[in-house]
Amino acid sequence: MDNRVAPEEPSAGAGSGAAAYLELTKPGIAVFVMLTAGVGYWVGSGGVVVPTDLVNMLLGTLVATGGALALNQYVERDKDAVMLRTRGRPIPSGRVTPVAGLNFGATLFLAGTVYLAASVGPVPAALTVGSTIAYVFVYTPLKTRSYLATPAGAVPGAVPVLIGWSTATGGLSSGAWVLFAIGFLWQLPHVLALGWLLREDYSRAGFFLIPPADPDGWKIGKHLLLYTTALVPVSLAPTLLGLAGGVYFWGALALGLAFVALCLPAARHIDNARARRAFLASLAYHPLWMGLLVFDTLPL
Repeated sequence: MDNRVAPEEPSAGAGSGAAAYLELTKPGIAVFVMLTAGVGYWVGSGGVVVPTDLVNMLLGTLVATGGALALNQYVERDKDAVMLRTRGRPIPSGRVTPVAGLNFGATLFLAGTVYLAASVGPVPAALTVGSTIAYVFVYTPLKTRSYLATPAGAVPGAVPVLIGWSTATGGLSSGAWVLFAIGFLWQLPHVLALGWLLREDYSRAGFFLIPPADPDGWKIGKHLLLYTTALVPVSLAPTLLGLAGGVYFWGALALGLAFVALCLPAARHIDNARARRAFLASLAYHPLWMGLLVFDTLPL
């Protein structure tokens, strides 16, 4: 999921060449996904890293993710063209043709997936395929039909930790699903806060990423509080499962409570300033959570 608020205008001097194709991959988001998969690998391995496996997984995930993000822009090109935030993207701006964008995205996705299968095994590759199907063919169409798009989109957004974990262990266990649940719950307030800030643009495109018939944001505010509150106990589970220690436990508790506190005003009455604070809190939460987890991972 895209987590930027500012309009995505072409960079200075960007044309229809390599810069436009790089932009199609949303490199900032692709790198974030790659790093999240790396955290899944680190925790799954208990900090005992096989360098070649880690590098291969990171590279394959980065390439496949870039392809999936490009494919999504191909599918959404007409919607992107009517939104102020996205009309400068390579396809709606005319810097890349739709056919070229489709071919580029498909090639990257297939290359990354095949590389994962060949280098680290079928499970990470299958998870990558499933995540992309859910992102491009479930989440994207649902955005114009139902608020269910928001939880549906949180599923592929939480899969990278599973890709990393399965690379380290060859499969998935309770620890992997706990990390998945944390990533899933984190995305819900993240997207809701962003949805309120971009509600006019989303309405222009006919997107339902926030509850419909909620002009005052009463439902959004309550949902922000619900999901951040649910995140607190779930985020403590890695310590309870023996994946991390006390530093992580108390750090995750403090992070979670701070997240709740920053979303609480929006639950009482949401406005742009309160939604922006909740959104910025979500941006800070995830990398800090990953840092705690990496720092305090214990041998399995």
